[in-house]
Amino acid sequence: MLATFAVLFTYLFFGIPAAVVGLPWTLMSGDISMLYRWAMWIARTGLRVAGIQVKAEGLERLDPRQRYIFMSNHVSNLDPPVLLPLIPGRTSVFLKRALMKIPVLGYAMQLGNFVPVDRDGRVESAKQSVEKGREVLASGLHMTTFVEGTRSPDGRLLPFKKGPFYLAMEAGVPVVPVSISGTESMMKKGSIRITPGTARVVFHPPLWPKEYTSREDLMAAVRAAIASGLPEWMR
Repeated sequence: MLATFAVLFTYLFFGIPAAVVGLPWTLMSGDISMLYRWAMWIARTGLRVAGIQVKAEGLERLDPRQRYIFMSNHVSNLDPPVLLPLIPGRTSVFLKRALMKIPVLGYAMQLGNFVPVDRDGRVESAKQSVEKGREVLASGLHMTTFVEGTRSPDGRLLPFKKGPFYLAMEAGVPVVPVSISGTESMMKKGSIRITPGTARVVFHPPLWPKEYTSREDLMAAVRAAIASGLPEWMR
């Protein structure tokens, strides 16, 4: 449990001052970029303190002038602090609405234009999330989604949610499939225990929606790309 306490201490030790200074500054200036950079630094620092190394591949495939929709598999609560600091520029994230209710953190995520997703299965709810995603992309930010919609309990790929693919086809923004592995054994679903290790993140070549005749074809291509960067047992 030492790694767990190390992460928690790091996030509290740096996160509280960042919130005390960064939130008022953001409200006064209307610019969240400083607070966002602090948050990404804190996320990286927490991983290092816990003995977690991150090895990334494929970042050279990304054009810094281009907006992207990053679609990743999801195997651990460590995935967001592993992935988000690697993304060049600022990204919004699709996340379950309950996370937006966390004191201070939820408010910061609102300021960062994170997009809440309801899990009520209603078509109207899905449309609202997609529309908000389009607004975020139009503002110049990336969008990031853990496309299975939840963490895999055993590391194997789950079925994908359709919403992100509606967004990709409507917005015409290139999709970057992302494969994350290693975190599934460092923090398993349902446990708060963190163990040191190495996380591997693979950024695959961008896929342009206009090159696919349907949402289903794009979904199949994204799934094949993500699977190709995972160990065979996770595919």
